[in-house]
Parts: sequence; C-alpha cells; structure tokens
Amino acid sequence: MKKTSELWRSVILGAFLIFMVLPVIATLVFSVSTRWDRSLWPEGYTLKWWINVTSHPLFVVTLKNSFIASFATMLCLLLLVTPTAYWMKLRVPRAKPFVEIMTTFSFGVPGVVLALALIRFYSKIPLPIINRPTILVAACMVLSLPFMYRPVVNALEAIDFRVLTEAAQSLGANPVQTFLRVILPLWLPGIAAGSLIVFTLSMSAFITPVLLGGPRVKVMSYLAYQQTLLLSDWPYGSAIAFVLLALTAVSVLLYLRALETGRFRMVFR
Repeated sequence: MKKTSELWRSVILGAFLIFMVLPVIATLVFSVSTRWDRSLWPEGYTLKWWINVTSHPLFVVTLKNSFIASFATMLCLLLLVTPTAYWMKLRVPRAKPFVEIMTTFSFGVPGVVLALALIRFYSKIPLPIINRPTILVAACMVLSLPFMYRPVVNALEAIDFRVLTEAAQSLGANPVQTFLRVILPLWLPGIAAGSLIVFTLSMSAFITPVLLGGPRVKVMSYLAYQQTLLLSDWPYGSAIAFVLLALTAVSVLLYLRALETGRFRMVFR
C-alpha cells in the first residue's frame, strides 16, 4: 500500500514537472530553430534570433525601462501596502474584509478591460499621463496589488504581536526598537516574497504595457509585440520571452538563497 502511494506521488509529481518544464523547453528550442511549423521537429538550429535580439538598438533601452518600471511598481506597492497592513493589524482589524475585497478586485478585471478603462478615464483629465511611465506604473500597481497584499498580510498574521512586544518592553526596548529589531525581521521574508512576485509580474506583463505605454514607453513587452505581432517574427519573440523568463528565474533564485541563509534577518541585527 505504501509503495503504491509513493508510486502515485511520483507519477503526479513527474506529470506536474513535465507540464511546467515542457513549455519552457519548447520556447527555448523555438528561439534557436530555423523553422518549426511544418514538421514535428525543428528543421534546423541557429543563433540568428538571439543575435538579432541582443544587437537590436532597442534591446538595452527596453530592458532598462522594464527594470525601472518594475522596480517603481514594487517600491510604490511596498510603501502603500506595508504601512496599511501594519496599521490595519494594530488599529482597525475590522477593516480587513473591506481591504481584502479592494485588493482582490483586479482578479476579476482582465488586463485589457483595465487598460482601456484607465485610458478612457485619464484621457479626460488635463494631465500628461497617457503614453507615459506614470500610468504604466499605476496600472501595474492595480494588477499586482493582490500579490503584494497576500504575502505581507500572511506573514504579519503569523507574528504574535502581544507576546513579542511585551518581551521586548521587558528588556527595555521602546516601540521603535521593538518594530525595527523584533517585528520587522520576522515580517521581512513575507515582504520580500510579495516584492519579488510584483517585480516578476511587472517584468512579464504584456497587455498593459502595450496598451498604456505605447511607442513612447518602450519596454520589453513592446519590443516583443513589435517583432512578433506586427512583423510576425515569432522566433524573435520566443527569444525575448526566454530572456524575461531567465531574469525571473534569477530573481527567484536570489530570493530563495537570501531566505535560506537568513540574510533578511541579518540586516537588522
């Protein structure tokens, strides 16, 4: 019975890994294939598409803009969600259901609908926002808000404020020292997890940057849109997608490494 259970567990885990890894491998193979639309296997292999991606005059610019927009989105949500969650936990716990409804609103709104709604709304305001980085960051904040809120709140709810605060005060710590030296180090892994998710989602967003940023705000998504949908250069788009995937994977590995070695807590010691 135990062997049968372990066998089924291995089968399910293997099927899940195949389901997750196979599209990544297919994207990589398609980005180095000469042509792959007339047979089961690629007709040949080449590095032409990767050379075209890295030598494109907009590659460095769009990569830099994507990093700036993603980091700005992460920082703005960090400054918005973290104090709000802490204040709600300490002062107004009854407001939690209303805050959760607000943060999960973007789950039910597709990115296309949200982008068009923001364009319609801000086009009637006499401010130079349309086709600028400001509206792109604002839209990514709305889309990524649940992914920042949930890890931050979950990590905060796992902390026993009363016991830790009383213990810190008994040792002579004031409220600021209690927060910085006791609460925040325990809370920081959840904050870092939410920030990482927001950063990766903003880097890989496609519909929102294309519709809101337009040609004035050139990010990696716009470059992929220009080459794949407008010029039908699909292997080129696969190479760009794999670049974004690699950047996301590096970010996740760095986070896991820092979490494993306890670097987040060491900052406040």
